[in-house]
Amino acid sequence: MKNLLLATVSIVALGAVPPAFGADLAAQPVLPLYTNAPQAVAAAIYDWSGLYVGMNGGLGSSSNCWDFNGRTPEGCHDATGMTIGGQIGYRWQIGHIVVGVEGQGNWANLSGSNLSIPFADFNQSKIDAFGTITGQIGYSFDNVLYYVKGGAAVTSNTYQVNSVVAGVQFASSNSSPWGAIVGAGIEFGFAPNWSVSVEYDHLFMRDADVNFVTATGPVGGDRIRQNFDLMTARLNYKFGGPILLKY
Repeated sequence: MKNLLLATVSIVALGAVPPAFGADLAAQPVLPLYTNAPQAVAAAIYDWSGLYVGMNGGLGSSSNCWDFNGRTPEGCHDATGMTIGGQIGYRWQIGHIVVGVEGQGNWANLSGSNLSIPFADFNQSKIDAFGTITGQIGYSFDNVLYYVKGGAAVTSNTYQVNSVVAGVQFASSNSSPWGAIVGAGIEFGFAPNWSVSVEYDHLFMRDADVNFVTATGPVGGDRIRQNFDLMTARLNYKFGGPILLKY
């Protein structure tokens, strides 16, 4: 009887073990089958393509050297002053490369003079306007564009010979020589369709043969050599879509 009782207790004890292990296993945390992957974020890339118009303003300095009849030097002077005007152009963007064409027209108020060495009178140069037609190529870093430009330029000049003794104008003439322009700038797109830039340009003007006339008739002429440096700030508005989305 005693042996039967011990056997029965042992069987009951062994039968209680599996539920205990089951309870322990049920308490283990359940691992997730998957995790949420990070979502891709769209990056806004500024698009420089399209038609744009704008305005500009800045400072200019022109070197003018006069040679009487193309042979006798009369001296040189700088014509300096301010300028304001506008521009219109079109750009195409291919990847980071940006190419374009532009026309620009400016009013100017640049003037300077020097005492003529052989004639003892004052030679004065005035630039009242200029225009350019250029091609551009640049490289963009999103909304920042570095570019260079080159093309043709024309200046509108008034030349005067002023008497030192009488203090009045002795003779005058006008000239609009053509030349070439090269320049470089950096442009920043600060709003979807707006951008600002700073630009430096140098104009290489062709020598102008200028004939002077007084009230009594012609008095001879000068060959005038002119170079032109220009620094401007520019504001542009671009028509069309402002950005592209890249994931």
